[in-house]
Amino acid sequence: MPPVRSVLRLRMSEADVHYGGGLVAGARMLDLFGDVATELLILQDGDEGLFRAYDSVEFLAPVVAGDYIEVSGEIVEVGNTSRKMKFEARKVITAEPGLSPSAAKVLDTPVIVARASGTCVVPKPLQRKTKK
Repeated sequence: MPPVRSVLRLRMSEADVHYGGGLVAGARMLDLFGDVATELLILQDGDEGLFRAYDSVEFLAPVVAGDYIEVSGEIVEVGNTSRKMKFEARKVITAEPGLSPSAAKVLDTPVIVARASGTCVVPKPLQRKTKK
């Protein structure tokens, strides 16, 4: 069975800023990982399921308003009701406010800003699309 994967790309806005200097809180990456997890569960089981726990979370580089973040995830293990997943968030475009308020640069090599792994659960009665 091919792995179930998902990719989400979006721009961080001023509404995402939590700290001085336009810095986005790491918790925003966890929100995005949750969105990817939901899509993965729908693709796998036909149900949103629930995020049970993160096993590990790493924040590796700063994210600021204007950055474009690409978040990917995949199901790496399927249990009876559990789904183990891995996530990665990469900065693919960076804001360059020092050049002008609207300047940005496409990065030749994306910068990994966060990684995580965790477990989601889909109760048996809600598993409508489980792949065999």
